[in-house]
Amino acid sequence: MVVAHVPEMATGLAKLLQNIAPTVSTTAAGGNSVGAVGTSMDRIEQAFKANQATELLVFYDFGGARRNIELAAAFGDKNTYIYDTAFTEGAFTAATMLEAGQDRAAINEAIQRLVIK
Repeated sequence: MVVAHVPEMATGLAKLLQNIAPTVSTTAAGGNSVGAVGTSMDRIEQAFKANQATELLVFYDFGGARRNIELAAAFGDKNTYIYDTAFTEGAFTAATMLEAGQDRAAINEAIQRLVIK
């Protein structure tokens, strides 16, 4: 799952991930409650619910997005793992590894080099 302050960033990255990893459930939450720049816990909750996975690997652009992800995760029923990595590179790496059948432990090891926050 990807979360960004700009709706087009979130949906654009999700589209890329869906093309390179078609069997991986990918959802996006971007923008505030009216679709302007920002983030929205409600939009994030909707993306959580729409995602078919039981475990969510969540990548975000910066700042307040993480706080809203944490709040939404607290009210959800899925195991949620938030990654503090380079946004595009982290999500891309995770999606391609999931598509190849790798588990979360392998993904965690691979993206350690991408941690920036």
